[in-house]
Amino acid sequence: MPMQPIPSPPILLSVFPAGPGGGNPCPVVLDARGMDAEVMRGLAVHHGHESGFVLPPEESGTADFRFRFFVPEHEMEMCGHATLGAAWLLRAEGRAPGPELRIETLSGPVRAIFGAEGAVEVTQPPGRVETVGDITVVLSALGLTDADLRPGSSVLNAATSRVKTLVPVADLARLHALNPAPARVRAACEAIGSTGLYPWAGDTDGVVHARQFPRSSGYPEDAATGIAAAALLYGLGAPEAGLLVRQGEAMGRPSEIHVRRDPDGPGCRLGGRVELMS
Repeated sequence: MPMQPIPSPPILLSVFPAGPGGGNPCPVVLDARGMDAEVMRGLAVHHGHESGFVLPPEESGTADFRFRFFVPEHEMEMCGHATLGAAWLLRAEGRAPGPELRIETLSGPVRAIFGAEGAVEVTQPPGRVETVGDITVVLSALGLTDADLRPGSSVLNAATSRVKTLVPVADLARLHALNPAPARVRAACEAIGSTGLYPWAGDTDGVVHARQFPRSSGYPEDAATGIAAAALLYGLGAPEAGLLVRQGEAMGRPSEIHVRRDPDGPGCRLGGRVELMS
């Protein structure tokens, strides 16, 4: 798809970086008025990454901004890293002077809460979790067997917005060696009603390592997936101490996502660093 002229050029961010070259790249358009869906999707195709678009709210007084998200294949209801990045950028540009933003998304309202030194957290509603009954198609897609799974853990479909399939892998090296075919990932996700496979492995220090293979985004793997990390928080019982999720290591894009219960509400918050990309 050829790149279409857009009224406001995208600003390229890296969200959740945990080292040089890390984080999930994210183009953000701070003023997307006048852009239709195909132009938005065209920008995501051009950059090859999920992209965020900032618009005025549809209903005055209910929110400060409306965010839309596109991957190369289609529009997404919610994107954790693009929400975090766009909120951080609005703050940096002086367009978010208060302690928080109220944001409209297709998956429902979320808040961005600002802290000291550029810190931002994004809220998600309480998670829902169910056990996947027949995991054969999931294991086949990932090239795993029952013996590769973490003893005593189950494969779960969990979500705070989009459903992610949490696959507990016993060995970290095995997790990093996964190389599933995108067509098999898509077939598995469609069979179990998921939008991505999220295999994870625990660390002796309590840090969780994960990888995200999306169903149909137009690229085979994500370097950092905020809503999947939020789903994992609930898949692990929403521990009081929260989670530190490391992702992107197998891709050479080390990323780090912090997830914790929301102290001011029933859901959770996800946060991490944001940087401008040169």
